[in-house]
Amino acid sequence: MGLAAGSSTYFIFVAAIFFVYWAAPQTRLLRLGVILLANYFFCARYGLFYLALLPACSTVDFLVGLGLMRSRHAAVRRLLVGVSIAVNLALLVGSRHMGAVIGPMGWDWIFPLGLSFYTLQALTYTLDLYRRDAEGTTSLLAHLSAVSFFPTLQAGPITRVADLVKQFAQRRPLDRAEGGRALFLIGLGLLKKACIADLLAENLVNRVFDTPKLYSGAEVLLAVYAYSIQLYFDFSGYTDIARGSAQLLGIRLPPNFDRPYRSVNLTEFWRRWHISFSNWLRDYLYFSLPGKRTRIMPYVNLVITMLLGGLWHGLTWTFATWGLLHGAGLAATRAYMVWRGRRTEPPAAWRHALAVFGTWQFVCLTWIFFRSGSVANAMDILGRVASLSVSFENVTAPFAAAMLLAGATFFLPKQWHARAMERFAACPFYVHAGALAAVALAMRYIGASGNAAFVYSRF
Repeated sequence: MGLAAGSSTYFIFVAAIFFVYWAAPQTRLLRLGVILLANYFFCARYGLFYLALLPACSTVDFLVGLGLMRSRHAAVRRLLVGVSIAVNLALLVGSRHMGAVIGPMGWDWIFPLGLSFYTLQALTYTLDLYRRDAEGTTSLLAHLSAVSFFPTLQAGPITRVADLVKQFAQRRPLDRAEGGRALFLIGLGLLKKACIADLLAENLVNRVFDTPKLYSGAEVLLAVYAYSIQLYFDFSGYTDIARGSAQLLGIRLPPNFDRPYRSVNLTEFWRRWHISFSNWLRDYLYFSLPGKRTRIMPYVNLVITMLLGGLWHGLTWTFATWGLLHGAGLAATRAYMVWRGRRTEPPAAWRHALAVFGTWQFVCLTWIFFRSGSVANAMDILGRVASLSVSFENVTAPFAAAMLLAGATFFLPKQWHARAMERFAACPFYVHAGALAAVALAMRYIGASGNAAFVYSRF
């Protein structure tokens, strides 16, 4: 049985690691040892074979890193980074896509703990060293601790291994305010998950996407909008929990979301949505493709990058379609911005609002393919929306309340989040404890299912 983020066993695990980590003598070796033990215990709960698989793959990357730090010969460096890419791609395919690759043999092999995020995080280390964008480490313990850091293992945020190694080398004491900020993030993530994302999923979204022909066009359209909100609150909730868990150990993880549904175009959307994944695609894939100085290839490369980003989620036509749509949309946005030129004057308020609304509509359209189990299922969704039939008899009061609450949060000033965190952090410890108890009660009596898996944990 795994340690799914958001479950009670996960927080018992985090609490145990927290007390052991800060109670142990604060030497670098012991700190790294506690983190590595936590990482591998987390993996072992999903399967003991991870205790052999992850250290083996991580050690290969560490040795590749040593070679890249010491070698200046271009051919040797290419060979070394090629080994790292091959090992991590094999791990990615084996852990996520073996059933699709060997389908005719009837072998549906999916690891209980997907390693997609691990492979992307692991590649940041060797690719950064190959490009000489970061400094490596000669400590195997530091590398093993960073590359498999348990808060990031299931669903990110994808963090550069070199940055984690630097943080592990520093001793950042945890004061009451920092601990309060961490608890604030964890509590907020739980509320996002249980009281909004799960309510939307269980009260309409899942049923509509499973059997769209049983619902009116208006209900199906409402479910599509609700899924866009569910996915955001589910994934950003996980990110908050991961960041809070790491912060309890004195480690800062990068933010992963910045109010993405307030973007005026797709380029801005991908600067605000799943930021660590977007940055990875840009830095390690898009910039590596040829033809940057030509007029056409940058647009083609955008489509290729997003297509591969879609297939990273799964080797299906629905994910491929999702990636192609976003790639084409990004290429069109770039072409429009080049044609428009640099204009510094801000647009009128109505044009800004129209751009935000239009961008959200396009994103919601693509989410249909992302969520659907097949292209036929996606076509059924679109067909029901096009029917223009109107009925809301399947819309429940909890669903409506969750939609209104979620929608209201998008219009709150951005600085309110930071102010609320700082005020919470300044409160006494018994206020922190009481707030977390209130969150637990909310999950118990309001949330649909506090133990429902996070959407991105399956990737």
